[in-house]
Amino acid sequence: MKIGFLFNHDQIHQVAHSLPIAIALAGLSPSTEIVIATSNARLTDEVRRLCAEKGVALPIIELALRKPLTRFAARHLEALLPATKLGIYRDNLDFFGSLDALVVAEKTSLLLKTRYGLSGLRLIHTRHGAGDRAIGFDKASAEFDHVLVSGPKIRDRLIAEAGVPADRLTIVGYPKFDLLPETPARLPFQANGKPTVLYNPHPSPHLSSWFRHGRAVLDHFVHDDRYNLIFAPHVMLFQRRFVLTIDRLRIDRPGEIDPGVLAAPNIHVDLGSRASTDMTYTSAADIYLGDVSSQVYEFLQRPRPCVFLDSHGVDWIGNPNYAHWQAGAVIDGPASLGAALDRAEQRQVGYRPVQEALFARSFDLTDEPSALRAARAVLAAASRPTAPARSSSAGSATDRLDGARA
Repeated sequence: MKIGFLFNHDQIHQVAHSLPIAIALAGLSPSTEIVIATSNARLTDEVRRLCAEKGVALPIIELALRKPLTRFAARHLEALLPATKLGIYRDNLDFFGSLDALVVAEKTSLLLKTRYGLSGLRLIHTRHGAGDRAIGFDKASAEFDHVLVSGPKIRDRLIAEAGVPADRLTIVGYPKFDLLPETPARLPFQANGKPTVLYNPHPSPHLSSWFRHGRAVLDHFVHDDRYNLIFAPHVMLFQRRFVLTIDRLRIDRPGEIDPGVLAAPNIHVDLGSRASTDMTYTSAADIYLGDVSSQVYEFLQRPRPCVFLDSHGVDWIGNPNYAHWQAGAVIDGPASLGAALDRAEQRQVGYRPVQEALFARSFDLTDEPSALRAARAVLAAASRPTAPARSSSAGSATDRLDGARA
């Protein structure tokens, strides 16, 4: 049996969600042929780094755009759209057709079935995060042959909202947590002893706090240095000059960071390094400040105060897409930020039970490593018949672009 693990993105943030499964699978089933496929040098380097940390050598194939048309599209459209990412599927059908199963963390890979006719290829979805956004539970999820989920919240919503059959879902925990160091990270500038806030806005313009309030948030910490600030947005926020979302058509520019912010000794800015993806910042911070990013659930691995910015006037109470906003104070703008931060530690005693309940619903963790649980599920799913195609609900490639960036 030949099982591929695909990493096809601009950034490395999805690698930690499924590479630990490949590493565990190599030990669990030595007779299984495992191949890692990447689409750029950045991904290849991250795969090699994590494999080296675990002392495992896995074959890596770096896929490339082969056809003049896709290379032309990538060259001229990449500033706005992930043209390279979409072209990788079209130009490497021979590789994908050689596999029995393909393990992926995003949904654009469904093109292999819905557009390119690889009906015999078993597609296994690991997802990437345990957040609450509606796009994570759209009908496209039901097109996968199997879906690995972190906990009962994800399973129940996929069944109810996406129509995924229960027998094509397996709860496996959260393989990314297998990589979490035992000792929380600390950054050099935290030696000043001040409490540290992590501001982690999402890239989607219709959901993010960045485009309306982000610069005012950064200015707050420039002028109030009682707190340290880690500004580590979702790695896709500043990846391109424009941010485009399709589920609600919107385009916006993330802009640039003011030099005064970059120079402030109490502010650490990271727009997309490895530390933005490996839980360094969710581990190091004392307070989480965000909007809809699923990283809040990684932060809650150790319950700590949270504050959420409602930049769009959301009717969020009772809305499952904003369930995480129950974990802390919700404010409507930076004018309320200072008071919310000053009260955050005192109010945490009331929020902690809510945070623990939200975390338990999102992650079913056991003494067994999540990656090993997932590896067994991958083996089982790779041996089953492929799911029947339901192209009517799979949607177009562009319909899934926003979900792929989550």
